[in-house]
Amino acid sequence: MNILINWLIMSLAILATAYVLPGVALSGFGSALVVALVLGILNTFIKPLLIILTLPINILTLGLFTFVINALLIMLTSAMVPGFMLEGFLTALIFSIILSIIVYLLHLIFA
Repeated sequence: MNILINWLIMSLAILATAYVLPGVALSGFGSALVVALVLGILNTFIKPLLIILTLPINILTLGLFTFVINALLIMLTSAMVPGFMLEGFLTALIFSIILSIIVYLLHLIFA
C-alpha cells in the first residue's frame, strides 16, 4: 500500500512540476503515472551504479554532480516515455530540483 501512495505522490509532483515549469510538456495524468514508474525504476537500478562510477567527480564537487545525474535520468525518462517532453538539459536540471521540493512537501502533507 505504501508503494502505491508513493507512486501517486510522485505522479502528482510530476504533474505539478510540469504545470509550473515552462519547457516541460506532459500529455496528462496517465503519462505522469508512467513517468513516475519509469523514473522510479531508473532511480532504483541505474542511479546507484552512476553514483558509484562518478564517485571521484562527485566528491570533487561536494555532491553537486548528483544534480547532473538526476537531470540525465530525467532526460532518459523523457526519451523513453512518449507523452513527456523536455526542452533541454537546463530544463531537466530545474525540473529535478523542483520535483524534489514538491515530493518532499507532498510527503509531509500526505505521508
